Amino acid sequence: MDVYLVGGAVRDELLGLAVRERDWVVVGGTADALRARGFRQVGKDFPVFLHPKTKEEYALARRERKTAAGYHGFVCDFGPEVSVEDDLRRRDLTINAMAKADDGSLIDPFGGQQDLEQRLLRHVSPAFAEDPLRIFRVARFAARYAHLGFHIADDTLLLMRQMSTARELGALSPERIMVEINKALSERQPSAFFESLLACGALNTLSPAWADSLNATLLKALNKTGLDVDQRFALSCSAMSGEDVEALCTRLRASKLASLLARHAASALPLTKTLSADATLSQLEALDYLRRPEILDKLCGIAAALGEDGEQLQQLKRAAAALGRIDAKQLMEEGLRGHALGKALREHRLQTLTMLLEKRCNRLALPRFPVRKARNRRQPQTDGRQRV
Repeated sequence: MDVYLVGGAVRDELLGLAVRERDWVVVGGTADALRARGFRQVGKDFPVFLHPKTKEEYALARRERKTAAGYHGFVCDFGPEVSVEDDLRRRDLTINAMAKADDGSLIDPFGGQQDLEQRLLRHVSPAFAEDPLRIFRVARFAARYAHLGFHIADDTLLLMRQMSTARELGALSPERIMVEINKALSERQPSAFFESLLACGALNTLSPAWADSLNATLLKALNKTGLDVDQRFALSCSAMSGEDVEALCTRLRASKLASLLARHAASALPLTKTLSADATLSQLEALDYLRRPEILDKLCGIAAALGEDGEQLQQLKRAAAALGRIDAKQLMEEGLRGHALGKALREHRLQTLTMLLEKRCNRLALPRFPVRKARNRRQPQTDGRQRV
């Protein structure tokens, strides 16, 4: 059996970037032979194994043949006669279709090293068109390497246009599309992802309303640092109507948090528009600021990326904190219940907001009515997205 380092590890090593994970291809081997050496099979669709010590992935070299639309419409051959060149031929881009042998020699049958030097994202062969998910993968690589000057080759972009049909994209599961979107949103320049999908027509096929709403201001804001994946998704939807956002989130089966932020971004931005105390309170209530203070915090991050005044956003958060400290306990001890209690609480909150708006204070001014001692709140941690 011969073993080769393949794919992203070879690509990033040649680019002088840190190699995050390593994948290997086994040529001339069988599943039984790998299991006999202590490898543990983990792949269901493909024979992928974990090394008994390093836990790195080793896959049998394979050929693929398209048989139906969509991601799963393939028949694969894993025989020991499959060569490393056969395995590399099935890959999406030339820069991902290189291998490194044990002696350090580079196997590069499709010119991937030259394309790295020319900063080109170019497809390996016409078989690229057999998997529509590759449209989103190429756009994601554009987002990852845009700061290095990479761009999509003209013939590859043309092929992506031809693939961006409702039939092909409709054959992809929403979950797989959303995985690629989330990975792209975690890259250094996610605007390049959307620009690539706009250029090939895939975004318009996926959601015409989303494609139409993405203006230069939104694309630039997407690249601001300090935003997590859910915030960037919501920002990308912020110029859409509420109905279109709802349809998009349902179509992509976006996470609950991403969907919630997207709905609020479309309805509540800008956050710092001039409002009365009553309108500001209604705005905060719509954001469920008492039970979900992290939503306001994340929306303020989105608003800041879009250019809203940072000090005004801080004042809004301080106002929400002041309202959160108003204590209903003393009012209840005075006998207020039900509607009367709710009315009294709202009056106290309006008094607080009126005070803050009139004084335009930069520090929190405590009201005269009962407050409870502030507690340190732990902000929930958001899960990081690991790119592949």
